[in-house]
Amino acid sequence: MKHVNLRLPDDLHEQAKAAAEADDRSLNSWLVSLVRRAVADGERPSAQGA
Repeated sequence: MKHVNLRLPDDLHEQAKAAAEADDRSLNSWLVSLVRRAVADGERPSAQGA
């Protein structure tokens, strides 16, 4: 398993933490599920998101 350091703006961190809690998951587990879904769906980052 690899470790990744991810820097999030404070407001986004709070929103993600709240979403994870609402889903009864840890923040890490919630983020992993989002990355898995994005990879499975073949999502590509957009130039606007950069």
